Amino acid sequence: MQQSYNPTWDLDVIFPGGSESEEFTTYLKTIKEEMGKLSKTVDNFVPGQEGGSTNQLAGIVTHLESTMKKVREAFAFISCLSAQDVNDDKANLLVGKRSALQADLSAVVTNFEQKLVLIDDTAWKEMMLHPQLIEISFVLNENRKRAKELLSAENEILINDLAVDGYHGWSQMYDTIVGSMSVELEEEGETNSYSVGQASNKLSNPDREVRKHVFEQLDKAWKEKADLFGQTLNHLAGFRLQTYKHRNWADVLKEPLTINRMQKETLDAMWKAITNNKHHFVKFLEKKAEILGLEKLSMYDVGAPVTKSVKKSSYTEGASFIVEQFREFSPKMADFAQMAFDKRWIEAEDRSGKRPGGFCTSFPDSEQTRIFMTYSGTTSNIATLAHELGHAYHQHVMNDVNGLNQRYAMNVAETASTFAEMIVADASVKGAQNKKEKQALLEDKIQRSVAFFMNIHARFIFENNFYEERREGLVSVNRLNELMIEAQKEAYGDALEEYDQNFWASKLHFHITGVPFYNFPYTFGYLFSLGIYAHAKEKGGSFEESYIELLRDTGRMNVEELARKHLNVDLTTTDFWESAIQLCVKDVEEFLSL
Repeated sequence: MQQSYNPTWDLDVIFPGGSESEEFTTYLKTIKEEMGKLSKTVDNFVPGQEGGSTNQLAGIVTHLESTMKKVREAFAFISCLSAQDVNDDKANLLVGKRSALQADLSAVVTNFEQKLVLIDDTAWKEMMLHPQLIEISFVLNENRKRAKELLSAENEILINDLAVDGYHGWSQMYDTIVGSMSVELEEEGETNSYSVGQASNKLSNPDREVRKHVFEQLDKAWKEKADLFGQTLNHLAGFRLQTYKHRNWADVLKEPLTINRMQKETLDAMWKAITNNKHHFVKFLEKKAEILGLEKLSMYDVGAPVTKSVKKSSYTEGASFIVEQFREFSPKMADFAQMAFDKRWIEAEDRSGKRPGGFCTSFPDSEQTRIFMTYSGTTSNIATLAHELGHAYHQHVMNDVNGLNQRYAMNVAETASTFAEMIVADASVKGAQNKKEKQALLEDKIQRSVAFFMNIHARFIFENNFYEERREGLVSVNRLNELMIEAQKEAYGDALEEYDQNFWASKLHFHITGVPFYNFPYTFGYLFSLGIYAHAKEKGGSFEESYIELLRDTGRMNVEELARKHLNVDLTTTDFWESAIQLCVKDVEEFLSL
């Protein structure tokens, strides 16, 4: 008999009592105390003075690693609390404390980085040979280089302090508004109220009338709040642009590229390869429109299934399928997924009051992770679950790596997740019972390519163009709508009939403060993982250990170096990207031939 899995997570094993946890309150006090001690130690660190500044630096780094792990632990717990119940007022208050904590840590790190700049180059090279520092030399070199490009410590600390109620405040305002929104849907003669996340799940309904109704009602809900979201977006961008101006950063892509440890040449090569191959995916969209009996698809048709009979799987069935498929590629990844299901590390229950979307967050102090999503039984839900488990496994294999080397960028973070998703999608297609089911599953797989090559590209184009106009002043809601449609038309090769003008309002990624340009790293991760997937098929049984080594290196080298070392490829030319895209093109060709 198949084991049954509980779709709600267990947070009490980390801090019992939820948002009223006394243990968590004590933990926050401990962090505050540790931060105070760390701050004093950094203040007393005077590079170049006698007394062994190398040993002092090693001590600071050890203290910093411990404090950062605890801060990440607290952040993760607060994120989980605020996501599982948007009406939890105490959790929402903790979100404010999280921003204050971030500002405190940023102040200490900024001060520390500014001290590193004071060390002359010859002394610095010698210090990096210290046994405790050599393993984190990449990160320390990165910190030192970044500090040279920032303002003085006083000014950077001031920016961080003002960001709590300014920059981060606007992002929290967005979350609060979205959490309070409800979408009214007419279903079988009665009106039902849903959260944004629940309503969005219904956009994959096989009935076009249902999809259209859901799209229109969502559109109406976003339109009602558009003026508020226009404010959040404009002020977030304004804060960034002002900060960049004072730092003398001319290019808005400087920060996201630095965060993602990649070169502009790599980003340009990737988008160029995608643009060169868009026509294949336009053909796919045209064929899909024909199958659905339409002249052209609208935005709410892009993710629609091509068959009326959509296979539904219970949470337990979906979980078992994932573990089984992971085992084909990596027994260790399968064992990890099994543990995550057994220990209830996943919140997947389909209920109201939850935040929309999905995420995976790490508890580095407890060496655990938690996954958040809303599971309603679709093939796409299984793919999302596999995706988030890929994130969790990435962190799992890095638990014993120095905490400062665990901070891998978003683009490589999306590699492990997309790789896991790919395994499950491929297995679904191969296991199809008949031609119709194979076509439907293949179509679901190609949807990922359409999302990464078209939807994500539209977000990138929109954000680029929006920032150009925002430099000149506030951008009106009408203009935001126009920019969004222009970007979607360009990205989708004008293959659609109706676009989503409010997408800038509905997409959380435009309104978060953690990472600007929260878009291109997804496409990077998708194509990079395709390259790894092809590599895995070639290597067979010897793949698992080399894959783990690649993941463990993601926090201690730039992506170009990572690709050269583990895949022997150059990311700054289109060759690698073209070869990865061809795997997706083969899926389209197979779909068209069915």
